[in-house]
Amino acid sequence: MLAAFALAGCSKSGPPPISSGERYAEGAASDDIYKLGAGDKIRVIVYNEPQLSGDFSVSSDGEISLPLIGNVQVAGKPIERVTQEVQARLSDGYLRDPRVNMEVATYRPFFILGEVRSPGQYPYLSGLTALNAIATAQGYTPRARKATVRIRRFGDQYEQEYVLTPNLRIYPGDTIRLTERFF
Repeated sequence: MLAAFALAGCSKSGPPPISSGERYAEGAASDDIYKLGAGDKIRVIVYNEPQLSGDFSVSSDGEISLPLIGNVQVAGKPIERVTQEVQARLSDGYLRDPRVNMEVATYRPFFILGEVRSPGQYPYLSGLTALNAIATAQGYTPRARKATVRIRRFGDQYEQEYVLTPNLRIYPGDTIRLTERFF
């Protein structure tokens, strides 16, 4: 009986791991609602204006610095909204009827730590899943808990525990932590 109480004391307290929601949606693109942030690189193309086109990095302040119009706040905004803002600023005294196209050239990296063979920072690829991220970090250590994973989304203060399934999506800037199993 004493052993049963000892094992019960070792059990994990807190909410159960998340097993459904937006991270588990199949077939949806991971950048459907993507918001720009520090570390992203944006490709800007202004039609017939090669000197205004190029790749621009989002600074730690959440801004990109563009020719003619200067700094543009982009953090927390979808790329379509930033495209409209840049087009509006260019048409305000600089260009007549500017045509602007933007895309994310490089996403901010994701981070993986804990019970993986090679923890660290890795480049994000569109459609990344938790299992792909673990494989990128050279797989589990022998002590890794393989049923759940903890993820802290970019900009969030706390991590959440998720059931590890083949379709668990990872977003740019996520921090993934694999915990140690007890037995």
